[in-house]
Amino acid sequence: MKINVKNINDYTKEVKLDIPWSTLEPDFNITLKNFSKKVKLPGFRPGKIPRDRLMQQFQPNIEAQFMDDNIHKYYLTALQEQKIVPVNQAEIRDVNFQMGEHFSFTAKFEVEPDFKLPKFKNNMFKVQKNKFIPDDQDIDDAIDQLRRSHARIETVEDGAKEKDFILCDLQKLDESGVAIIGKKFEKQMLKVGDGSFTDDQKDRLIGLKPGDTSKLDLPDGEDKSIKNPYDLNVVKVEREVLPEINDDFVRLINPDLKSIDDLNKDVLDKINQNFEERSRQTFEKDLSDALIEKIGVETPPSMVNNYLNNILEDVKKQNNGEKIDEEKVLETYRPSAERNLKWYLIRKKIIDQEQISIGRSDIDAEIENLVSRSPNSEKEIRRFYKKPSNRQKIEDDITEKKILEYLTQFAKIKEVEVNTKDIRGENK
Repeated sequence: MKINVKNINDYTKEVKLDIPWSTLEPDFNITLKNFSKKVKLPGFRPGKIPRDRLMQQFQPNIEAQFMDDNIHKYYLTALQEQKIVPVNQAEIRDVNFQMGEHFSFTAKFEVEPDFKLPKFKNNMFKVQKNKFIPDDQDIDDAIDQLRRSHARIETVEDGAKEKDFILCDLQKLDESGVAIIGKKFEKQMLKVGDGSFTDDQKDRLIGLKPGDTSKLDLPDGEDKSIKNPYDLNVVKVEREVLPEINDDFVRLINPDLKSIDDLNKDVLDKINQNFEERSRQTFEKDLSDALIEKIGVETPPSMVNNYLNNILEDVKKQNNGEKIDEEKVLETYRPSAERNLKWYLIRKKIIDQEQISIGRSDIDAEIENLVSRSPNSEKEIRRFYKKPSNRQKIEDDITEKKILEYLTQFAKIKEVEVNTKDIRGENK
């Protein structure tokens, strides 16, 4: 069998196959035998029709059947001999065959691109790493979140205030102010001064009590610029009551803390940990992006399309069957799909070149680390990581960590202090 491999570009190959009759004949005889068992001719039992009679009457059909039966077989044989792994289904063309002669065809397909990693050396990447400097506002905001998570909701009679919740019935009106039949929406919850309300709308809600009425203009469906008039009838007003910051609140948050100062320190520690994690993730992405840019690897379109189709299916599931703009979804996710696939290809090269491997002991050690950080959830953690796919996720995470640690030694890192007030949009 003659095999001619042509590289169209970095990720597209064209393979031309030419198989001589001496190789084809045994497979052709199998096709002929199977065909004779299916065909019916007067005076002959299935499978007992003479070869000459079959070929005289059905040669084109038998040849077509042979090609259907064997084209994939010879294609796979060629791939195995050449050690080629396609990433999509091949386009088959220029198929030629006639009994007693050779069989030829061309297969065009995509593969993972072949490229070389650069020679790694010191300071070959310039990457910024942020050091976030939190302030008292961060602590206050975090404690406010803790208070809200332990807030109680109580019904009030003194009139709605900003941030209160109003449970109400809404009746849609036409342009002349007449109620539209079938457009009454009962027990709707509105938050005063939140969402789509302008200051004028908010003022119409402040001070409302159970039994009061008002008129509002509310957005219609997806087009927020279109607003329709509604009559509002208040059923009840609810208010979020935050707990006081005192020793009881401290013990509620963490029984191991003894004072408000302890709570502030604990909150600050967690804020720093969160910002450190944020800084690490940004740094690692910037580091991998620097390598992606340096190599300039191209991604096969079929790989990108498969990746995007998987994302599209996930979005459809999340929308519970609701209609979505599929083209917009694909357009939105295409840059990240291309970026992630480039990193996937580069990771494979680094793993192979540096012989990075993760053993069972590495995975078990990481699971023990997770257990030590959440001892109260030990049973759930161990049960979760008995599933092979979840253990695979840990293996992938450890591999990623080792790759990034390897690359970090070649990076010139510029540490930059960032005040959190600046990323909150406040003035210095």
